[in-house]
Amino acid sequence: MTYVFSKQDFIATKWFTLEKIIQLISGVFIVPKIFSTLGTVDIGRLKFVESVLELLSPLFLLGLSAICIREIIFYSKFTQRILAMAFYLRLISWSVIFLGIILYFNFTEESPLTGLYLIIACSYLFKLTNVFEYYLLAKKWTKIIFISKITSLAIIVALQYYGVKNQFDVYYFAKLIVFDFLIQGLIYIIILKHKKLVLFRQWTFSWTLGASLLKMSFPLIISNALIMFYITIDELFLKYYHGDHANGIFATVQFLVIILSWNIGFSVINALYPSLAESYKSDSYRYQKKIKSLIKFMLILGLSIGAIYTLFGSIILDKYFTASYAEAKLPLLIFCWAPLFIFIGMIYEKHLVNTNDLQKNVYRFILGCCTNLILYYLLIPTWHAIGAAIAVLTSHFVTNILYVFIDKDSRRQVLKLF
Repeated sequence: MTYVFSKQDFIATKWFTLEKIIQLISGVFIVPKIFSTLGTVDIGRLKFVESVLELLSPLFLLGLSAICIREIIFYSKFTQRILAMAFYLRLISWSVIFLGIILYFNFTEESPLTGLYLIIACSYLFKLTNVFEYYLLAKKWTKIIFISKITSLAIIVALQYYGVKNQFDVYYFAKLIVFDFLIQGLIYIIILKHKKLVLFRQWTFSWTLGASLLKMSFPLIISNALIMFYITIDELFLKYYHGDHANGIFATVQFLVIILSWNIGFSVINALYPSLAESYKSDSYRYQKKIKSLIKFMLILGLSIGAIYTLFGSIILDKYFTASYAEAKLPLLIFCWAPLFIFIGMIYEKHLVNTNDLQKNVYRFILGCCTNLILYYLLIPTWHAIGAAIAVLTSHFVTNILYVFIDKDSRRQVLKLF
């Protein structure tokens, strides 16, 4: 990739990748301890609550990330207005949803999970500050993102270790999720205000700009809702058919593959997206070269992740987790190949953002959702977490690979690359 991306692109990628590697190392150290402390049932409950609220995350986030980064790159003189409207729109959305959650629990029978729902919902309030990341990514100042996230990570890991040593309950660890985003937000505000990179006095509300951003991001809201639906629906099926223990098992598989593995690929693609957007606007030939190079790199990374977990997955589970998680071995062996398909889909989505052809994102995730639901219904009742792993892997292939070849224009563009 060195001959198509600039030095500044690789510097941005370096900070992003370094952050994910540090998160991986710290995750290997602390997360198995948390899983073992809470047990499969409490972990299952926490992950179930997170999954239910993740179904609402497209409404919390409004699909503004890629759109705002693109607009800041294309129209840099409107940066402050774009950031302000992204913040205000997300704040309004969070307020409405949080009020709805409170009203729901006030008018329904009290649930033992009510406290967890309210805690995790509060984390989305402090997650509002990641609108600053839109600006930093567009400008390729990923070092500031690195400083914020690693500082927060160090504090949170220390508090998690303290919680493990003292055998604190699931509510303690849920509150740390909120505290994590609070720390990151404070660091962003302090650094950006000190460097005078974000001018809060220029943050005015504009209905016209807000409507324009929402119109552009609407296909992403729909496609992200579909993504969340088919990523998180497994917890609902597993809980319904097999209870919290099965959720805890599959949560372990997702932690190992998603948090520790494909987040590295996700960080590389996000860090290089501003470079892709710049080339799309100014040099189509160079843009195609960058896409081709990035696809090759992601294929190698995806194959490496699958091979590592195929060879060492059982050893990792035996060494770092208690015996109650042994059932995760076969689901891990299946699910570990998902990044290979997902990385290609991530690149494809960035291309659709650049071409403003996001309706195709909706179509491919509708196809993936239907595939997932059918397979969940057929496989999970009998095959438990193994069935969930097969269903998710298959739906990722359908969404990220099969759709590209079904769609005539996308197929033609892929064949041109190779």
